[in-house]
Amino acid sequence: MEKTGRPRVEIVVPVRNEEYDLGPNIRRLRAFLDDAFPFPAEVCIADNGSTDATWEIGALLATELPGVRIVRLEESGRGRALKQVWSSSEAEVLAYMDVDLSTNLNALLPLVAPLLAGHSDVAIGSRLARGSRVVRRPKREAISRGYNLLLRATLGTHFSDAQCGFKAIRRDVAAELLPLVQDTSWFFDTELLVLAERAGLRIHEVPVDWVDDLDSRVAIAKTVAEDLRGIARLSKNLGRGRIPLEPVRQAFGRPAIADPKTALAARVLRFAGVGVVSTLAYILLYLGLRHAMPAQVANVLALLITAIGNTALNRRVTFGVRGVENRGKHQLRGLVTFGIGWSLTASSLWLLHAAVAVPAHSVEIVVLTAANLAATVVRFSLFQAWVFDDEAPILPTFEPPVVLDSTRSN
Repeated sequence: MEKTGRPRVEIVVPVRNEEYDLGPNIRRLRAFLDDAFPFPAEVCIADNGSTDATWEIGALLATELPGVRIVRLEESGRGRALKQVWSSSEAEVLAYMDVDLSTNLNALLPLVAPLLAGHSDVAIGSRLARGSRVVRRPKREAISRGYNLLLRATLGTHFSDAQCGFKAIRRDVAAELLPLVQDTSWFFDTELLVLAERAGLRIHEVPVDWVDDLDSRVAIAKTVAEDLRGIARLSKNLGRGRIPLEPVRQAFGRPAIADPKTALAARVLRFAGVGVVSTLAYILLYLGLRHAMPAQVANVLALLITAIGNTALNRRVTFGVRGVENRGKHQLRGLVTFGIGWSLTASSLWLLHAAVAVPAHSVEIVVLTAANLAATVVRFSLFQAWVFDDEAPILPTFEPPVVLDSTRSN
């Protein structure tokens, strides 16, 4: 612990009835910090409600090992322990990890480095990001993936792994966010990350090597029920504007939170404007092609050409996506939505020609325009929920926050 003059890191290890794992794993962690970690680091054992010998063992470790301390909370709850210790810590970066050390300790420096540099605000280990290597039972893997997919669907999250027991946060960010977090148990992690995203903070993700703890005593059914209640509570409070996130944005110079209804209305108007341009282009193309080919062929070619232009315009104008990254993927997904438009217009043409042997071109245009309008709502929904969503590489997911790629075990 002679690494002075540099920012300090405090690693909290929440424990409850961990008398067997506590000693060897705290020694292992302390040895790693002393030998392989380049910043001054302290370990805080947060005993929350143990009824076995955990407190006594932790107290002996704190006496024996420099840079190790222990605090005692009579009530259980990982979130309660983290909130109390983080709120009173004077270290510049606050981290936590599970006592089983399921995550490879070599991921600690990549986790905290962007926070120490001031580049990011929160950092999480991810078992579901590309580059992670995980040894895990299928049941727990399925629950974890299902939980993160549920978060995407209900709260619009963009981080990949909410509950891996390996996270860090800058002290100044924690001072703003912790008073807003209500949960004191397992949902604490999720709530903290959701509020960080909604406040426009930067979340840094580290793919980790992670080995499942076969002795884990997490009550899965109880935890799932608590998480579902937490999601419902958080969704309701965010939707009704009950959580004061605007001061957090102001404290860190992030843009003001747009009224969701106003933001959606503006996006719909931009989408409609692009749609008008696309429809006019489609009509002109169809009329030009119709003189040289059958109606169905002219229709599919006109739709295909305008679909490419429509996707490019919506990408930039409606959804504000810039740069060439993922452009090909966006166009490919846009072509899937084109298939919906084509099926509606093709069906409309078939019905028209079945009813009228030789309809006028003007009648065809009216029918095709009506069919295109009918597909507009579906296209908008797909554009918003899927076409331009690049944050779910493994599972199919407010304006996205900044999430940087470099993971509570379920």
